[in-house]
Amino acid sequence: MTATKPLAYLSEQLQSWRQAGTYQRLRILESACEPLSRFDGREVINLASNNYLGLADHPKLIEAAIAAAKKYGAGSGAVRTISGTMSLHMELERRIAQFKHTEACVVFQSGFAANAGTVSAILGPEDHIISDALNHASIIDGCRLSRAKIHVFPHKDTAAAAKILDDLDGAAGHKLLITDGVFSMDGDIGPLPALVEIAERHGAIMMIDDAHSSGVLGRNGRGTVDHFGLHGRVDIQVGTLSKAIGVLGGYVCGSRDLIEFLYHRARPFLFSTSHPPAIAASCLAAFDILEQEPERIQTMWDNTRYFKAALKQAGFDTGASETPITPIMVGEAKTAHAFSAALFENGLLATGIGFPTVPEGKARVRTIVTATHTREMLDRAAEILARVAKKMSILP
Repeated sequence: MTATKPLAYLSEQLQSWRQAGTYQRLRILESACEPLSRFDGREVINLASNNYLGLADHPKLIEAAIAAAKKYGAGSGAVRTISGTMSLHMELERRIAQFKHTEACVVFQSGFAANAGTVSAILGPEDHIISDALNHASIIDGCRLSRAKIHVFPHKDTAAAAKILDDLDGAAGHKLLITDGVFSMDGDIGPLPALVEIAERHGAIMMIDDAHSSGVLGRNGRGTVDHFGLHGRVDIQVGTLSKAIGVLGGYVCGSRDLIEFLYHRARPFLFSTSHPPAIAASCLAAFDILEQEPERIQTMWDNTRYFKAALKQAGFDTGASETPITPIMVGEAKTAHAFSAALFENGLLATGIGFPTVPEGKARVRTIVTATHTREMLDRAAEILARVAKKMSILP
């Protein structure tokens, strides 16, 4: 009998990516996540993390994690609905709800789980989802899992979103209008005020994924809803504990009934072990810092404007970015990955991103500025970017 290799097609696909120049090897972080980090044995300026406020290695978060681990142990031992709901989990949910000015909150193991679990729980095959074309993959997966009818409108085209809902007037089922607050690949801000008005006009559920807005927009980093003054008009707010908060997890905020429903029906909540005590405690410490040190957010924005000006002066195309997420557009995925590799060899980590994460022909190197980068680091980063780009003929 001839031996078969049923997974040989995966090896063939990997080889095709290598030949196309789009294969990516994981970089290994060998230090804390800091503005200057050690990857693969090399110290580089880190412009590739979501650690917007520099909280990932903040002493107060570390102290809180250690204290919680000593008091409560390393793990919770179960899913939330069996015996894994600890007092720290409930305290964190109360704290986030208060911070976001909502009735209640539920914490998930990741932002991905929060999005996918919520959309798939609250909708079914008879319902309709109206979704921005550039919404995050977790939203897309949640939409598919719900088996609802999906209607995609062009990026930030509120007139198109309104027309879809106009056409659905009288149709059976619930309608959900959903958008990112800040779009993770382009760094632009969603048109939430117009979308809220459209949702209200049509009686649709309004949902926002504020992963890249949490800790970035609004008072003390309360997010897009606060940024636009729309409290009470967005039914479902998703946020993350893995980016500006500096730790791990996601959350959903809304009405008490919404959260109770998710306790009963959100599959990631029902079937995943709850966060270790150290995670919950360090997240609580992060919210203390957001309240007590708003200057961190101001510094992040000052650094962002400074770096964007340097990139513009150098001649880079940064697309539609309005936030610390600043893409450098290069076109082809092979070019983006080669550019990223060359930057690393010159002391700068900035990730090349191509299809399928972004559309073909719109590959970029994505940079993210944090509150803890110094001006000297940003000057050095801009100099490396310009020098390498000219050497590769990305810049003239």
